[in-house]
Amino acid sequence: MTAGDGRPLQRFRWWQLPGRALFRLDEVYAVDIRHWQNQSSGEVTADLYRADKQIAVSRLPATFPVDGGAIQVAMSGSGIKRCHFVADNGHERQLSPDRASAEGRRARLATNHPLTSRLLAVLSVTFLIFGVALLILQVAEPISQIPPIAESIGVFTSPVRLPLWLNVAVGIGAVAGSFERALRLRYHWLLDAVGT
Repeated sequence: MTAGDGRPLQRFRWWQLPGRALFRLDEVYAVDIRHWQNQSSGEVTADLYRADKQIAVSRLPATFPVDGGAIQVAMSGSGIKRCHFVADNGHERQLSPDRASAEGRRARLATNHPLTSRLLAVLSVTFLIFGVALLILQVAEPISQIPPIAESIGVFTSPVRLPLWLNVAVGIGAVAGSFERALRLRYHWLLDAVGT
């Protein structure tokens, strides 16, 4: 982690939706993550602002010490998986996404249209489960054909044979499901790691 240079926090613009995340803690602190902009160097960084002035920069995953605790930030392959304030007493709470950000728009959808939000959440998990199951079946078959494994336990033949177009559609659905879950800062090591 390095000290910030005091630059002011830029307002979130609509064209930054795919590559920027902005979260706030009690309107005092803000965490700005430009995850697509930083990909060229192979490192994603987060900037910490206090009263809209940059006070620290860190590579992800990051832990920023703040008054009363720390802000923890981490990414998955599809987006932010953690942006929480952890108080000194161990109590945790998620930072609030900026209303203009993709995460903020997803949070507003959950507030304004809870039924639609739940349906999207169920669909994203369903696509990820199907994607993981299909991947396991497709990987198990060639692995079982390795001679020592085939001699030991036999050759596994996948009971599922999907046409290419359906295989691609399930893959796209799994990636979309993983992105949807990232907008809600939901992460499961198996579902979301495989989905991206």
